[in-house]
Amino acid sequence: MSRGKLIFITGGARSGKSNFAEKMALSLGKSVAYLATGQPLDKEMADRIKKHKTKRPTEWETYEEPIEVRELVSSLGLEKEVILIDCLTLLVSNLLLREKNKVGNPQWEEKILLEIEKLTEISYQVPAQIIIVSNEVGMGLVPDNPLGRVYRDILGRANSIIAHKADEVFMMISGIPLKIKG
Repeated sequence: MSRGKLIFITGGARSGKSNFAEKMALSLGKSVAYLATGQPLDKEMADRIKKHKTKRPTEWETYEEPIEVRELVSSLGLEKEVILIDCLTLLVSNLLLREKNKVGNPQWEEKILLEIEKLTEISYQVPAQIIIVSNEVGMGLVPDNPLGRVYRDILGRANSIIAHKADEVFMMISGIPLKIKG
């Protein structure tokens, strides 16, 4: 079995990451699985999710999974040509907050990062092309609260893990993709 390619797309909020990732997925294959990590925890987020769904091609299969992304990649990666994970930003948030009482515990943080490592490993064990979208958090303000700072630090490290392992990395700036690796 040949291995697929791992592609990482990062950039600021509203920089065009998802649109670029969706166009790329269309160009890489017809059989696409869209792994959505967002959760409709309030009306505004539910509306965002609904809007995102209507933009996707109808032949794509959507899987809404906030935590067990690696397991889905493991199974879907054997049957789909392309898997688009949108997004790592929310996956890390979901992993961090599933045991909120452990926030700030270095062992908990390392466990989250180990899950991201395993996601990259499984991405190379399946033939599907894997596209991962994530917000770049290292260029913004330092959060004014401990939870925000812990989250920013973990996501920054998770982004670094994915970027170092990825075959290609793109940075979105004002809707324009800049290829920075591969």
